Parts: sequence; C-alpha cells; structure tokens
Amino acid sequence: QVQLVESGGGLVQAGGSLRLSCVATGILFRFSILGWYRQAPGKQRELVAQITSGSTATYADSVKGRFTISRDNAKNTVYLQMNNLKPEDTAVYYCKTRTSSGDYWGQGTQVTVSS
Repeated sequence: QVQLVESGGGLVQAGGSLRLSCVATGILFRFSILGWYRQAPGKQRELVAQITSGSTATYADSVKGRFTISRDNAKNTVYLQMNNLKPEDTAVYYCKTRTSSGDYWGQGTQVTVSS
C-alpha cells in the first residue's frame, strides 16, 4: 500500500524558512520520481519542484533560487527546503509520486506566510 505523509508546514513571517518532509512507503523509493505541489485557495494545484531517481531537480520559475528539493533514499524521505518565503507561497503543499498503478498524493501540509 502506497502512503505519503508530509510534515513541516506552519506559520512563518515573510523572509523566513521552513523545511517540509515527505516519508513514502509502499514504493521502490530509490527508483521513484517525487514531486512537491501546492494549491492556494481558489487556484489550481501547481508543480513546485521535482526530483528524479538520479537526484536531478527541476523547479517552478516562481521558486527558483529560494526552494531546494532533495531526497534521502535511506530514509525514504523527500524534502523541500523553502527560504526567503513570500506571502504568495501560502498554500497547502502536497507530495506526489507516480507508480505503474497510478499517481499517489499525500494529505498535504499547510504553509502560511504572513507579511
């Protein structure tokens, strides 16, 4: 059974930092592509960052230079380090992976950035 569990969200002032974690079970983690998505109220869910099995990372233009995605295969965990946070980063952040049986999402973690 595939399960993704995010943690690390919270309330932070603009300019602050947070690190999100996502623990994945039920998948061949080291071979998996993992992504962080976010959804703000009234907006569509969007890809924030993605990391391949070889640790190649890609980012949305809006977060380049501020966010860093990384993975620890020994811990089945993918991270999203978020620095210099802005109010427009406020959203629910989700972890996602894709397997041969479909896409799997975590339950999400709320990030709120106050101005």
